[in-house]
Amino acid sequence: MATYKKKYKAESKQVENQIDESEFETAGVLNTLDETASKSEQWIEKNNKPLFLALITVVVLFLAYLGYTKYIVEPNETEATNELAFPRKYFNEAAIAGSGVDSLLTLGLEGANGKYGFLDIADSFSGTDAGNLANYYAGVSYLQMKKYDKAIEYLSKFDSDDELLGPVSIGAIGDAFADINQPEDALDYYEKAANKKNNEFTTPLYLFKAGQIAMELKNFGKAETLFTEIKENYSKSDQGRDIEKYIAAAKYAN
Repeated sequence: MATYKKKYKAESKQVENQIDESEFETAGVLNTLDETASKSEQWIEKNNKPLFLALITVVVLFLAYLGYTKYIVEPNETEATNELAFPRKYFNEAAIAGSGVDSLLTLGLEGANGKYGFLDIADSFSGTDAGNLANYYAGVSYLQMKKYDKAIEYLSKFDSDDELLGPVSIGAIGDAFADINQPEDALDYYEKAANKKNNEFTTPLYLFKAGQIAMELKNFGKAETLFTEIKENYSKSDQGRDIEKYIAAAKYAN
């Protein structure tokens, strides 16, 4: 019994020592936190004015952004969209007209009767979606009028992630280069158009156009690769139906 009690006392003393050490460590941590908090308070007091000014600046900038969006950007976008209706009317008429196409396209480009054309809208509303779209219409109009330099200029200003419009605008630049006998540039833009968005319409269309230009450049290996991609991934497209003969033509031309 004496041995047992002795051991118990020793263990009790050890536990007491551990508790004392724990309390000492806790007190140390609390003191450190107090010191840190005190330093933070001192720093805040010292920098109170700059912090306040910084906060005011952030609030002012945020409110300015909201005001700019509500009272400048949105009304500007609405006005540009409304202006776009007039030249689009002539653009659409030109698409179905049997004759006088160039005159209709010119009206769309330059406007009439005090109304803006695509060129005016692209210039005056350059920061809006409608202004961006005006670049596309202007570029396509010039392409139809065979004014290829202008077509390339305006189509290059247009930017869109739309599933169809994005690739078509890039492909139209390829068409312009093809028509002025710059096949290397045409090939580059056709490939960009094919890779812009992956879909069943524009991708095989521009892969096929790229393949044809590659054949023209006697780059038969590239042409075969492009035609084969249509076969493997877009066999049900218009271009995929007879693609085997183009693959064969490229293969045996090597």
